[in-house]
Amino acid sequence: MVQAYIKTPLGTTAIKGDTQGIIKITVLDENVPESDTIPVELKEAVTQLKEYFAGSRNHFTFKLNPQGTDFQKRVWNALLEIPFGTTTTYQKLSVKLGDVKAIRAVASANGKNPLWIVVPCHRVIGSDGSLTGYAGGLWRKKWLLEHENPPIQQSLF
Repeated sequence: MVQAYIKTPLGTTAIKGDTQGIIKITVLDENVPESDTIPVELKEAVTQLKEYFAGSRNHFTFKLNPQGTDFQKRVWNALLEIPFGTTTTYQKLSVKLGDVKAIRAVASANGKNPLWIVVPCHRVIGSDGSLTGYAGGLWRKKWLLEHENPPIQQSLF
C-alpha cells in the first residue's frame, strides 16, 4: 500500500491505496507536509480531489477499494447514490436499505466511512435538518455542504 498527503481547504488529506484502488482517504487535524511525489496508484485520486476543491468536479471516477463489513459496504454504496449538492437523512437511508429500524446501524456505518468526501457521508443530516455527527468535525461538514450547494446571490432590485 502507498500513501500521499495533499493540502485542502479543510486540512491535510491522507490518501492510501494500491493497484486494487483507493482504500482510505482521511482529513488530518495535524499539519503534515504535502507529498513531494505522488505514487502512480494515487495520481488520479489526487487530481480528482484537487478538482473537487477547486469547484470543477462534482463526482469521482477513480477505483475504490474500501475495507469493511458487508453491511458497511451496503451503506457506503447507498451513500454514493446521494446526488451532489443534496442531502438525505439517516432515516431515509435506513428505509432505502430495507430496514427503517436500522437507523443507528446505518449511522454507525456512516461514521466508519473510510473514504472521506468521495463516499459522501457529509450529505447525511438529521431528520430535523440539523448537522449531526461528523468524524471530521461539524465545521468541515458545514463547509462541504456549502461548497457543494453555495447560496444563490439574490438580486437587490
